[in-house]
Amino acid sequence: MVAQPNDRPGLSWLGPLIDARPRFEPELEALLGLLRDLRPGQWNETAVPGWTVHDVAAHVLGDYCARLGRREFGAFAPGETLEAFIHRANQEWVDRHREMDPASLVDALEEAGSALAGRFSHADLDAPSLGVSWAGVDPAPMWLDCAREFTEYWTHRQQIRHAAGLDTDSEPEALSMVLDTFMRALPHTLRDTAAPAGTRVALTVTGPGGGTWTVTAGPAGWSLAEGSDGRPAAIVELDTETAWRLCTRGVQPAGALARARVEGDRRLAEAVCRIVSIVY
Repeated sequence: MVAQPNDRPGLSWLGPLIDARPRFEPELEALLGLLRDLRPGQWNETAVPGWTVHDVAAHVLGDYCARLGRREFGAFAPGETLEAFIHRANQEWVDRHREMDPASLVDALEEAGSALAGRFSHADLDAPSLGVSWAGVDPAPMWLDCAREFTEYWTHRQQIRHAAGLDTDSEPEALSMVLDTFMRALPHTLRDTAAPAGTRVALTVTGPGGGTWTVTAGPAGWSLAEGSDGRPAAIVELDTETAWRLCTRGVQPAGALARARVEGDRRLAEAVCRIVSIVY
């Protein structure tokens, strides 16, 4: 049995540090520009199942307020899991803000988003911070928490873009950071996948922002730290659009696997395609 990541000393298995701090301000500007260009009817288009564009924008505002300490959360219901609590709290926030007019919502996003970008700009990346459940670490280092937060805002902006009839924003620096952050879920994804120590699995993403991430099995579990040399036991190649949608469950694992180019051990490739980098 591969050990849980939290059982391992240190955090080197998460891979190299990511500094998302400079990305929050341009991401906010991109979101505000997108929302201000929407036609009135587009605010009511479906962005994700059950949520309109307005709902997703209100949800982002809720995330900003939560990080700024401006949002109250209720208590867990009896027997409620963390995931269920988060989804319930998010829905309640969106329900309360459904009547907020778009102009006021954009103004509130600008004010809270700017305050949050300023706060993150001074964050100590090595400090312990909120857990990142999909990476299997709690508390997480601030760098991972910060990067995770950036990917959430970026993902919600893409959902709004798609609802407005636009393609995914392929700006390479942001997309590269999103993919790099999402791939920190790989060790946790493979935590129950048995393999001899030294076994390597590579996930290559082709297209804008792409790259290759390699995880290596060790005595204490899988790791994104530098591993052994030699050809990986499995190589999975995905295009950029499939990769980020898979990590956010816009594409299911079976669908991603059908689109992938796979070499080597099919069992390991299937395990890699179960990656998820959101609370799901």
